[in-house]
Amino acid sequence: MQGWRVTSRLAAAVLGVVAALAWSGIGFAHVDVEANPDIAGSTDAVVTFTAEAESTSAGISAVEVALPAGITAQDIALNKAPAGWTLATTANGYRVSGAALPQGEEAQHSIIVTRLPNVNELVFKTLVTYSNGDVDRWIEEKSTANPNPENPAPVLTLKPGPSDDSGPGPSSPVTTSVTPSSPTTTPAAAPTDGGSDYSWMWWVAGALVLGAVVGYLARRRSSAP
Repeated sequence: MQGWRVTSRLAAAVLGVVAALAWSGIGFAHVDVEANPDIAGSTDAVVTFTAEAESTSAGISAVEVALPAGITAQDIALNKAPAGWTLATTANGYRVSGAALPQGEEAQHSIIVTRLPNVNELVFKTLVTYSNGDVDRWIEEKSTANPNPENPAPVLTLKPGPSDDSGPGPSSPVTTSVTPSSPTTTPAAAPTDGGSDYSWMWWVAGALVLGAVVGYLARRRSSAP
C-alpha cells in the first residue's frame, strides 16, 4: 500500500512537469542555432543549425532557412551537411536537402557567413521538411503578446563586437577657453609717511593770512585823514 502511494505521487509529479511544459509552450522538438565566433561583426563565422526530428513516421529530407536582414544568399557558403545534401538559394535565403535521414535522426548543417551583422540578435525562421511531405514551421517570433510561441524561430544571440576602427577617433578633451577679465584699477592708498599730502593746508592758511593783511591795510588807508 505504501509503495503504491509513492508511485502515485511520483506519477503525479511527472504529469505536473509535463503539463507545465505544455502550458508554457515549450516544445520538445525545435531548431537550435549557434555561431563560432558568436560576436557581432565577426567575419567568416560558422553558423550551425540543428533541427530535431519530430515525425514518428518519416525522416528529415530538407531544411529551409530564411536569412535575416544584413545577410544575403551571396554572403554564405555551405560548410557541412548530412552526406549527399546540397545547398540551393531561395527567394528569402537558402535550402539544404538530400536523401531523407533515418526517422528520429536530427538534421545538422552549418554555413560560413562572410560577415555577421553588428546586432544583438538574429532570427532565422526555419522550415523542416520530412520525406512524407510534413513540414515543421519554426517561424514564430517572441513578442510581448506571445512570449512563448508554440513554434519559435531559432534566435542567435551575439556578443558585442569591438569598436569599428574606421569610425572617428577618440574625442579630444574639450578645452574651455577662458578670457581673463581686465584687472580693476584700484587707487593706491595714500602714503602715511610723508608731509606732502598736507601741503594744500599751508597754501590755504597762507592765502588767508595774506588776505587778512591786505584787508587790514585797505581799511587803514580808507580811514586815514
